[in-house]
Amino acid sequence: MMAVFASASLTAQVDRSQQPEPNGSPVIKLEEPQTFELKNGLKVLVVENHKLPRVSIELFLDNPPILEGDKAGVSSLTGSLLGKGSVNISKDDFNDEVDFLGASINFSGQSAFASTLSRNFPRIIELMADAAIHPNFSGEEFDKEKERYIESLRSDEKNVSAVANRVESALAYGTTHPNGEFSSIESIEKVTLEDTKVFYEDFFVPENAYLVLIGDINLKDAKKLVKSNFGKWKAKSPKLTPFAEASNPEATEIDFVDMPNAVQSEIIVQNLIDLKMSDEDYIPALIANQILGGGAEGRLFLNLREDKGYTYGSYSGIGSSKETKARFRATAQVRNAVTDSAVVQILEEVKRIRVELVNDEDLKNAKEKYKGSFVRSLERPQTVANFALNIETQGLDQDFYETYLSRIDAVTAEEVMAAANKFFALNNLRIVVVGKGVEVAEALENINFNGTQLKVNYFDAFANSIEKPTFSKPLPTGLTAQKVIANYLDKVGGTEAIESVSSYAIKATATIQGMTLELATSAKGDNYTQEMKMMGNVMQRSVLTESEAYQEMQGQRIPMSEEDRQKMQLETGIVAELAWVNNPEIKLTAIESVNGSDAYVVQLTEDRSLYFDVNTGLKVQEIVTVEAGGQTITQKASFGDYKEINGVLIPHSVSRNLGPQTLDFQITEITIN
Repeated sequence: MMAVFASASLTAQVDRSQQPEPNGSPVIKLEEPQTFELKNGLKVLVVENHKLPRVSIELFLDNPPILEGDKAGVSSLTGSLLGKGSVNISKDDFNDEVDFLGASINFSGQSAFASTLSRNFPRIIELMADAAIHPNFSGEEFDKEKERYIESLRSDEKNVSAVANRVESALAYGTTHPNGEFSSIESIEKVTLEDTKVFYEDFFVPENAYLVLIGDINLKDAKKLVKSNFGKWKAKSPKLTPFAEASNPEATEIDFVDMPNAVQSEIIVQNLIDLKMSDEDYIPALIANQILGGGAEGRLFLNLREDKGYTYGSYSGIGSSKETKARFRATAQVRNAVTDSAVVQILEEVKRIRVELVNDEDLKNAKEKYKGSFVRSLERPQTVANFALNIETQGLDQDFYETYLSRIDAVTAEEVMAAANKFFALNNLRIVVVGKGVEVAEALENINFNGTQLKVNYFDAFANSIEKPTFSKPLPTGLTAQKVIANYLDKVGGTEAIESVSSYAIKATATIQGMTLELATSAKGDNYTQEMKMMGNVMQRSVLTESEAYQEMQGQRIPMSEEDRQKMQLETGIVAELAWVNNPEIKLTAIESVNGSDAYVVQLTEDRSLYFDVNTGLKVQEIVTVEAGGQTITQKASFGDYKEINGVLIPHSVSRNLGPQTLDFQITEITIN
C-alpha cells in the first residue's frame, strides 16, 4: 500500500491453538503496536522485537496528493537535499558519523528511514530528527542534484519504457492531476533553491506524519527519545493543492506514441477506478486481477507468452486510493510485428473474465496465492505496524486483517465476475501503445474488437495530442540497396582501402550496473575471435577458424551450425558491408527516422536490416531478429563517432540493447595490419 513500508515487516501470528473456521481459514491473532502522539500531531507506533539488537525508524507523511504544477519535480529535488546533514552538522560529518555507527539514514520528499544497532539508537534518532527538522539546504548540493536530475531526464528521452510510463499516467489522469503530471527538463530548470525550501515548509510537516519504531526498543525509552527529538518539530498542517478528478474515455481507444528507435512495443491497457481498501469488493477485485494477470499463472501470461509466444511476460495490476481514482492496468512488451495481435488478446482476456465465471481451479489458485503471501508476511516483525497504519490511514475495520483469510476464502466466482465488470472497463479502456509507428500504426488502425473499429489517437512523447505523423517517406527514383551500400563504402574510405585490411584488433568497453564490460574483437585471414569479459572473467567467446566455429559460454563450448558459421563469416571484415554490396537479394525498403534524421533502410535478410543516414551516407543503426528460448527477440545496435584509422572510417561508439538495458560501448584501441 504505502511505498515507504513496502519493504518493511511486522509481528503477527496464526493462532494454532484455535480450531480453523469452518471454511478452513486459520484464526489470525494480531498483536497491536504500542502507540502515542506528540502535541505537534506526530503519531508514533512502537513494535518491540528483541530477537536482534537492531532498531529501524520509519517516518511517513500521509499527505494528500500534491500538485506541483509548472515546477513538477520539486518534491524529488527537495527529497534529494534532505538527509545531507543539518544546520547543526555538516554533510560530511553527518555521513561519517552514521557510517562509523554502522547505521543508515535515507530521506525522500515525504518519508525517511533509518536502521541501526540498538545501542546506537539514541544517537541515530537524534541525527535523523535533526536532519528532518533542521535541514541544511545547501546551494552547492542543490546545483549538484539539479544537474543530476536533468541528466537523468535527458538520458531517458529515447528510453521507450520511460516514455511509456510518463505518457500512460499523463493520459489517464491529465497533466493537471498529481498522478498525471511529470517532471521535465523545462520544469526542473525552473526550480530554485528557494522553491525546495518552500516545498519543505508547506509539506514536510507533522500533522499527518507517522513515526514507526521497530525492534530492540521499549515503550518507555521510545517515548523519551521521540519527545526529546521530534517534539521540537513545529505543529503545522500540509498545504492543500486542489485538482480536478479525471475520467475514462467515452469509448475504448488506442493512444499511440511513435518512437522510431523502438525495437518492441510497450502496451498498457488501462482505466481509472474508484476503489478503496475499505470497500466491500476490494478483495474480490484483488482475486479477479490475480486470475487475469497477477503472475506467471495468470491468464494474460499463459495466453501471450505460453500460448502465443508474443512476449516474455504479460501482467495486470489493480490499485486502490482513498484520495483519488486508482488504476487497473494490463501490460506487455511485445515485438513490433505482433503488437496489434497482442492488443486484441489482452482485450479478449479482459472480456472473458467479465462474461465467464472463473472455474474452481483458477479461483482456488488465486486465493492460495494471496493467503500464502499474507501468512508469510506474518513472520516479519514490521507486519503489525504496517497493518496498524493501514487500519488508521485507510479507514479499515479494526478486524480487517484478523478476518482477511476468511474473507478471501469467502469470495465466489460470481463476486469475481462482478468485480471484473466493475473495475475492468472493457468499453472505456485507454490502450496506450508506444512503439515504432512505421511498423505498427497501420495494423493498430485496423483493429476491430467486439464489432467496433477502435479509434487511434496520436500523441508525442510528452502526451501532447498531435496529427498522425508521417512514418516513412518515398524513396528516390532509381536508388537501390546496392547503391546505398556502395555509397557507404565510399564514405568510409573506399573499396581499395577496406580490402587492404588483412588483420585488425579492436578493444571496447561499456559499463553495466557499475561494472566494466570489455569486448575484444580480432581477425586475420580466415580466423576471427570475439571475447567478452566482465570483471576480468570471460563471459562469452565466439571463434571462427578454417576448420571449426563455436561459441563458448561459462567454459562450455557449443559448436555452431553450418548456417550460423556462414552468417558469421560474412561479418568478419573490418567493414562487413563489403560482402553485401553486390548481393542481388538485398532490398531498399524505406526511409525512416533514426535519432531525428532520415535514414535509408536496407533489408539484408528477413531478420536483418541496416540503416544509413540520408545526408552522411554512414551506417547509423542495425536491427536483427533472433529466436531465443522459444521467443522472438529484436536486437538493435546504433553506431556513431566515426574516426579514421589507416584510411578507413570506424565507428567508435556502438550502443547495443540487452533486454531493457542498453550497453554503450566506446572503442578504446584499434590496431590495423
